Amino acid sequence: MRLALLLLTLSLSVSPAAGQDAERPAGWKVRFDRPAPDSAVYFVSMEPGWHITTGPAGIFYDAERKAAGNYRLRSEISLFSSARLDGFGVFVGGQNLESESQAYVYFLIRKDGRFLIKRRNGTETEVITPWTENPAIVKHDGGEGTASNVLVLECGAEYIDFFVNDEKVASLPRAELAVEGIVGLRMNHGLDVHVIDLSIEATG
Repeated sequence: MRLALLLLTLSLSVSPAAGQDAERPAGWKVRFDRPAPDSAVYFVSMEPGWHITTGPAGIFYDAERKAAGNYRLRSEISLFSSARLDGFGVFVGGQNLESESQAYVYFLIRKDGRFLIKRRNGTETEVITPWTENPAIVKHDGGEGTASNVLVLECGAEYIDFFVNDEKVASLPRAELAVEGIVGLRMNHGLDVHVIDLSIEATG
């Protein structure tokens, strides 16, 4: 209940236009899919977590947040009102994120209750699991409220399991995906979200 009230307060108080000059979280970087000015995104620390309002699509990361071996990545993200049907979520296995040879694997959801798994290598992207509907995902009705979902990747010795709200939505052989490296957030076009956490825990 307290979190719901906090998110309602945020939805009434956040003003991206007024906050374009606000400082980004210390240590974090943004890389857009295509060249864009820094002012194209609103990205600030806002307890608990961070608030992001995007123009163009891109990734958000702190290069010190890395994962290797067997681990569990968790992020809770709340979507505010959005007219667009664009995905948001997390990425793992980030390598060379400031160069043309950037690489990472990403796991997204969107407001119509679908999820996607893709990988990027340089300018090319490859769909691993296409947009797939799953009842575990909390949908957003397009109104003024919020829809909160918890995304988890459990990277074990043999498989990578993908969860939304404690329900497994996909499982892939670890040998097929490079998941060691920087972890962060992936946000597509025209989204208004609050990221409550992004945590890494060693497992097994």
